Amino acid sequence: MKLFTRSSKYRGRPEDETYPFGRLLAYGTQHILTMYGGVIAPPLIVGGAAGLSAADTALLVTAGLFLSGIATLLQTLGLGPLGSRLPIVQGISFASVSTMVAIASESGVRPVFGAILVAGLIGLVASSFFAQLVRLFPAVVTGTIITVIGLSLMPVAFTWAQGGDGADDFGSMTNIGYAGLTLLIILVISRLFQGAISRLSILIGLVIGTVIATLTGEADFSGVATADIIALPPILHFGSPTFEVGAIVSMTIVIVVIMIETTADILAIGEIVGTEVDTKRVAGGLRADMGATAVAPLFGTFPCSAFAQNVGLVALTGITSRFAVAVGGGVLMLLGLLPVVGAVVAAIPYPVLGGAGIVLFGSVAASGIRTLARVHYQDNLNMVIVSVSMAVGIIPIAAPGFWEAFPDWLGVVMHSGISATAVVAVVLNLLFNELTSGNRKGPSVFEAAESSIDQFGDTLDDDLPDGEARDHGPPRADPTPDTPPSTETGPDARQRRTGEKRT
Repeated sequence: MKLFTRSSKYRGRPEDETYPFGRLLAYGTQHILTMYGGVIAPPLIVGGAAGLSAADTALLVTAGLFLSGIATLLQTLGLGPLGSRLPIVQGISFASVSTMVAIASESGVRPVFGAILVAGLIGLVASSFFAQLVRLFPAVVTGTIITVIGLSLMPVAFTWAQGGDGADDFGSMTNIGYAGLTLLIILVISRLFQGAISRLSILIGLVIGTVIATLTGEADFSGVATADIIALPPILHFGSPTFEVGAIVSMTIVIVVIMIETTADILAIGEIVGTEVDTKRVAGGLRADMGATAVAPLFGTFPCSAFAQNVGLVALTGITSRFAVAVGGGVLMLLGLLPVVGAVVAAIPYPVLGGAGIVLFGSVAASGIRTLARVHYQDNLNMVIVSVSMAVGIIPIAAPGFWEAFPDWLGVVMHSGISATAVVAVVLNLLFNELTSGNRKGPSVFEAAESSIDQFGDTLDDDLPDGEARDHGPPRADPTPDTPPSTETGPDARQRRTGEKRT
């Protein structure tokens, strides 16, 4: 008997593919191992800022795992209008950490939970409206966002590879060596094997890397002996939420950022899987996101969002089944109920995670580049959209203090490279592609420069040996300067304006 059957509503889509339960469990566990460190980090950080005891901080961690599992099941399998029914892993959002730390360090965690509750309900109500913005995300926008998602995650991989924040031997050759060894194992498996073994290269790399680290005394499993075998997440363990206006306003801004990031991840996974993502599916995904966020304070945990690193895992392995991710959600719930199992997973050394993260996060950026390859850059300003949006998106990486002098509400949005890229790319796409009034004929100065470079390259062919020529790609069509700006409407006309290629 099959554990999962295909829903008639989504039959035939790539995300509905299913496998025997053993393979589903392996693929799902691989997803959880990939994002486990990201789920437990926010509770540890906020618990420390609030001055919580070790026991209370542990409750924050297990509650975060449990809720992440529920949210992942809701997102992948769906429940009525909730869920995108795509292979998306939900977890505790990093975007809210700085705001929660600011609140918790002053007033403890109860105002944090009150702000999350109100902001989550606001986001839940706004999900349907927010989903209408999908039409503002053509390939030139989504490709740029996906690329920046990958670039924004790379510092996380490099921090893990050096030992993780706070490590006494941070940046040591030993830590980087374990990361490099894990990366090498993954590459060798990917090169020498095919099929299921190749698709499990990340999981196998993590297991082998952890075993080697254990044999050399670099992995610490001491926490396993002291962990409880089973523990149910308590309800309102920290007391009833309290409500402060300033905290609610700040958290609502964070929720908007999370919704932007989740929308970008939903669109990105649609591109990678090769399935249609319409307004309805985006709205369902946002409702699952915000619904889980709204109930998070009851369990004593924090806002949920789609995890971009797992988008990279889908791109890397080619496992597009939402049922595999749903099994991963079940594993997350189990980890939340069985702290002893969570302690075992937590013992995976950060350098080992870092080696896997380099592959995972790099594959996200590569997927974005692949999407951008579908875009036309001739006789439009798509090159400007990509270059400016990407530049703004990597500011938090290249210059982390760039936005510190700006108002807090702006800093919250712009400190996330993903949300900053989304905002800039959408606005520029509106100005350059959607609003056609006043558009001039002929190529922009950027395309003119590109054409000049091509012409310059042609002159260099004279330096090549006789009979050889550089490959300049297919010949370009001559511009037609006498053609007036188009006033056509409809999807075909919009496709021509935005420069998006047909697929």
